[in-house]
Amino acid sequence: MDDQTKELARLWLLKAKHDLIAARKSASGEDAVLDVAIYHCQQAAEKALKALMVAHDIPFEKMHDIKALLAQVLDIAPSLSEYMERADYLTDYATEYRYPGEELAPSAEEFCQALQDAESIFELVLARLPEMHLD
Repeated sequence: MDDQTKELARLWLLKAKHDLIAARKSASGEDAVLDVAIYHCQQAAEKALKALMVAHDIPFEKMHDIKALLAQVLDIAPSLSEYMERADYLTDYATEYRYPGEELAPSAEEFCQALQDAESIFELVLARLPEMHLD
């Protein structure tokens, strides 16, 4: 991987890390906003997968579909296959709670599962890209 590609992949991972931080902060304390927090979980998973794709020269379209992104990286990261079932739920969080509707916010349990999935995807991608430094 050339230096420019490596830097772009690193920046995607850094953005994913920032989304995880934002998710945790948005969900904590008395003023927790789980609708915002769960959106950042989806974004973290999406950006981590796009980092892996950039690092392996896999082109991708502008999309938020976690399952479609996972499908494109399973050859290089088969351990991510365990998230295919949860991928539809993560994808939905890109829009589900961002706009007024029947449900204004996810439950705490739903958020915790989304955060766990996003963190796991991020960690698995990071393990596939050990040369990335996110300091």
